[in-house]
Amino acid sequence: MTARLADFAGDNGLLVAFVFVGLVMAVAYALSRHVARGTVHGSAIAIALGLLLAFWAGADTGGTNGVADWPLLAGIGVLGGNMFRDFAIVATAFGVRLADLRAAGLVGALSILIGVVLSFAVGAAVAIGFGITDPAEIATIGAGAATYIVGPVTGASLGVSSSIISLSIAAGLVKAVLVMVTTPLVARRIGLDNPASAMIYGGLMGTTSGVTGGLAATDPRLVPYGAMTSTFYTGLGCLMAPSVLYLAVKALV
Repeated sequence: MTARLADFAGDNGLLVAFVFVGLVMAVAYALSRHVARGTVHGSAIAIALGLLLAFWAGADTGGTNGVADWPLLAGIGVLGGNMFRDFAIVATAFGVRLADLRAAGLVGALSILIGVVLSFAVGAAVAIGFGITDPAEIATIGAGAATYIVGPVTGASLGVSSSIISLSIAAGLVKAVLVMVTTPLVARRIGLDNPASAMIYGGLMGTTSGVTGGLAATDPRLVPYGAMTSTFYTGLGCLMAPSVLYLAVKALV
């Protein structure tokens, strides 16, 4: 039976990978709905499960490619590769309209720029505090503090090691979870109760999964507005982090 499954996975690796990811997502959203009661978004739980499975696979096989080191899940190496990642980012960018951003006004646009630069600066400062001196590695971790999508894109562009890219993903994941959990707790105090404030909040925080999860727990009607600017945030971060912000780090370090 195991041999037949291995043969099937070898011939249909990508199909098996899609099914596996779908199962992980189903479990994550079930945990979000029934255990976390909506306070933690399903996408964040799915990422955490993915990291745990990758650690388990590495400990079990001694490999360095996460669950792709298990023969049955070798297709994850393709599904999780650079091609599909970049395709997802481009697809997200094409789903955004500039007219929607203009509706947020100058403050909404500035919130995106301020959010990207501020998150990058905090992440870079933490990296330097832990003794990292290479500008490319500092920029990658700083980009990860923006979102867990910007981090890998920056790391791949600058050619850093997979361990640094993993740290950038972890930084983005921690940020996403914190935003999800704290948003409903601080919403009243910061006036997060209307579309304009939701767009500004999405631009400052940036992590789409964190913002949408937090706003869903606060007021579901605000989710589209926060998601709109946080999506622009991801696109702007992917443009600025490996270019302008990296050059700034290189000039300072």
